[in-house]
Amino acid sequence: MKLNEISDVEGATHSRKRVGRGIGSGKGKTGGRGVKGQKSRSGVSINGFEGGQMPLFRRLPKRGFVNIFAKNFNVVSLGRVQQAIDAGKLDASATVDLAALKAAGLVRRAKDGVRVLGDGELTAKVSFLVDGASKSAVEKVEKAGGSIKTVGAEA
Repeated sequence: MKLNEISDVEGATHSRKRVGRGIGSGKGKTGGRGVKGQKSRSGVSINGFEGGQMPLFRRLPKRGFVNIFAKNFNVVSLGRVQQAIDAGKLDASATVDLAALKAAGLVRRAKDGVRVLGDGELTAKVSFLVDGASKSAVEKVEKAGGSIKTVGAEA
């Protein structure tokens, strides 16, 4: 087999439909756009336009509120921390902080900090240095003999 002999399986690719290339093609003359009118012409953008009637998105009331000061935390569960320790990705004897979690692959990118949640079980004695923790997470870590120290904004 040579590189220049490699090709797709028969029927794997469809040839592009060439619109507006003669009446014999089946898509000639108007090119499948019908006859006349705004939608038959190029440069049409009428999504949401209702013929001058007030559009639906303007008839409905505005709802909700976005808190521009809200913090966006990386969320890490205790179960995932234990899995990382068992797999040898995290060192239980060292302090677990954002840098350690990032190196272990539990956190992809640093947001506004790390928040630990109490999902799963923790058997290792671990000391955390994070931005926030749930009450259940604090209880489970202290029960396992570890500690959680929060810095910055408590969440």
